[in-house]
Amino acid sequence: MLAAAQRLRRSSDFAAAVRNGRRAGRGTVVVHLLLDEPAQASEARAGFVVSKAVGNAVVRNKVRRRLRHLVRPRLGELPEGASLVVRALPSSAAASFETLGTDLDAAIAAARSPRRRR
Repeated sequence: MLAAAQRLRRSSDFAAAVRNGRRAGRGTVVVHLLLDEPAQASEARAGFVVSKAVGNAVVRNKVRRRLRHLVRPRLGELPEGASLVVRALPSSAAASFETLGTDLDAAIAAARSPRRRR
């Protein structure tokens, strides 16, 4: 379980991360990472989006618990004030714990890397 200070709760926080953050997707997850929050210098926070496309309530809760467990140690690696939204894709329902962890690490690394000019 994430501590209360580490959770995104308000829809405005989710919307800010999705609209203004960097997006990176991998096989089972898509992450939205908002690195700069000038008004807040608190610890990094995370929120999860697991839609009905992933499965029924039992499957969605299982995926959410797995993602929460994977994100907890990774929040310490993010800068203060960062907001991370993890959106589970339908393929996450059948994915192994290791696959979820690998995809999550790759997506966070891609979202943290500076954008290249086109």
